[in-house]
Amino acid sequence: MKPFRYETATDPAAAVDLLSRRPRAAFLGGGTNLVDLMKLGVEVPEMLVDVSRLPFDEITETEDGGLRVGATVRNSTLAVHPLVRRRYPVLSQALLAGASPQLRNLATIGGNLLQRTRCTYFQDIGKPCNKRRPGSGCPARSGIHRDLAVLGASQHCVATHPSDMAVALTALDATVHCVSAEGTRTLPVAELHRLPGDAPERDTVLEHGELITAVELPPPAPAARSAYRKARERASYAFALASVAADLRVSDGTVQHVRLAFGALAAKPWRARAAEAALVGRPATEESFGRALDQELAAAEPLRDNGYKIPLARRLAVAVLTDLAGADEGGAR
Repeated sequence: MKPFRYETATDPAAAVDLLSRRPRAAFLGGGTNLVDLMKLGVEVPEMLVDVSRLPFDEITETEDGGLRVGATVRNSTLAVHPLVRRRYPVLSQALLAGASPQLRNLATIGGNLLQRTRCTYFQDIGKPCNKRRPGSGCPARSGIHRDLAVLGASQHCVATHPSDMAVALTALDATVHCVSAEGTRTLPVAELHRLPGDAPERDTVLEHGELITAVELPPPAPAARSAYRKARERASYAFALASVAADLRVSDGTVQHVRLAFGALAAKPWRARAAEAALVGRPATEESFGRALDQELAAAEPLRDNGYKIPLARRLAVAVLTDLAGADEGGAR
C-alpha cells in the first residue's frame, strides 16, 4: 500500500487549487479506473482530491434544446434519463454497453471521459511502456496487440481508448466544459483526447489541475436517428474490439445528414469524417455505405494480429447505417 493524502473538495476553485499546486495529485470521481491503476502500481498519486461531491450532478435542458450533463452524474443515471433515451438513443445504448451495472452506478461522466487508454503492457509495471516511462519502448508493437489500435497509432504507442460513452459523444458533436487556475474553457469531445504521436504519456489535451465540470449535447439533428453497436468477446462486461456510433437522416433514399465515430480502433474515439463527407448526398445503400467506409479505413495500419479489426469495424458500421436508413425510410424508430 502506497500512502497518499485524501482531500474532499468543497468547491471547484478549491479542487483546482489543491491539484494545480501538486504535480503528483489526481482528481477522484467514481474511482473505477484510477483505483484499479493504483492497485496495480501504475498510478501512484501523493494526494487524491475527491470531486464527487461537487455540485455537478444535474442533467438540465439548454435554451437551444440541447442537454447539459454535470460531470459527477453517474453513468447509470444518464443512461436511463428520459430525455437521453428519447433524443439521444446512441448515448443511452453506449452507456448501457459499458462495464457492469455496479460499475455504471459508481462511474461518473467526467471520470469516464478521463479513463486511461488500455494496453497489457501499460498495466504491468514490470514491462517497459512509453506511456508510463517515456522512452522505455513499446513492446506491444511486436508482442500482444490483438486488441490494440489500427488507426492513429505511432511507433511509440498502440494503446486504445476504452470508453463507449466517449464514442457516442464524439458522434453527437458534444462539448466539454472545464475549469482551471487560468479560467474556464470549452472544447469539442472530439478534441479532448490525443493520438499518441511523440508524447504517448498524455492521453488528453487537459492541463494538470484542469477539471471537467460538464458535458453539453447540442440539439438533436432534425429527423435524425442514432444507434450504437459494439463487438466484444463476450456478451457482457467486456471492452470493445470495435464499436460504432452513428447519427443519420435519410430523405427520399439519400443521405442528408450523417455523423459517425468508431471506438476501440485508436487512442481516442475516431470521428469518421472522410466517410461522412463521402456519404452526404449519396444513396443510402449498403454499397454506398461500404465505399465510404473503405475510404475512411484506408488509413488503417494494422500490426501482425489486429488486422481483423478493419473488416469488423466496416461490417458493424454498414449494419448500423443500413438499419438506421431502413428505420428512417420506414418511419419506425
